[in-house]
Amino acid sequence: MNKPQNHSTGIVLRASHIAKTYEEGDLKTDVLADVSFTLKRGETLAIVGASGSGKSTLLHIIGGLDTLTRGEVEVEGQNLSRLSDADRGRVRNRSMGFIYQFHHLLPEFTALENVCMPLLIRGMAIAEAQRQASTLLGRVGLDRRLHHKPAELSGGERQRCAVARALVTRPAVVLGDEPTGNLDEGNAAQVYDLMLELNREIGTSFILVTHDNRLASRMDRTLELHNGMLLDKVHA
Repeated sequence: MNKPQNHSTGIVLRASHIAKTYEEGDLKTDVLADVSFTLKRGETLAIVGASGSGKSTLLHIIGGLDTLTRGEVEVEGQNLSRLSDADRGRVRNRSMGFIYQFHHLLPEFTALENVCMPLLIRGMAIAEAQRQASTLLGRVGLDRRLHHKPAELSGGERQRCAVARALVTRPAVVLGDEPTGNLDEGNAAQVYDLMLELNREIGTSFILVTHDNRLASRMDRTLELHNGMLLDKVHA
């Protein structure tokens, strides 16, 4: 599958001089030193690096789920560090989607109910939320599994449901933390195919943290986190 093309030159996310230091007593650990990059609308970006290099920490900061020591993150022009917790939550719900290595679906709810959840949090009527969620679940091949709970789905199906949940609000950017790390090679490739296909159709940007260089090479751009800084990694 060919790499998706950018839908626009507009910037949807800007990270400027991000630094993160953890302190415990007299011990200080610098995880991120000076991280800066921009993400265009419709662009797909992979972030790679050694285990413990701070990839997940960076993703959590970008998503407004962790605080930074220094620097700024802007999502669609909103500076996350200057917003209240409630306003950050609204930006996440409006502009961002999240996919994790483990699906984090709510076990007591069906696939349809899980995918509806972000729309209901927005205040959408239940009937319309169900319509949009069922349409997207059909798009990811789960039209016959709408009323199955996560325990009744395979690993690949659960992760496809998580992709649908991340995309149901048509966010500006989806952040993925090893989104295929818990899948076998075949299912991992299918989930990547799906994300790139939806990227082309919807125009959502993706930032994926991954240890898999082969899959990272399918993204528009790859950055490597090394010694707390991001380095451009040229695709072969």
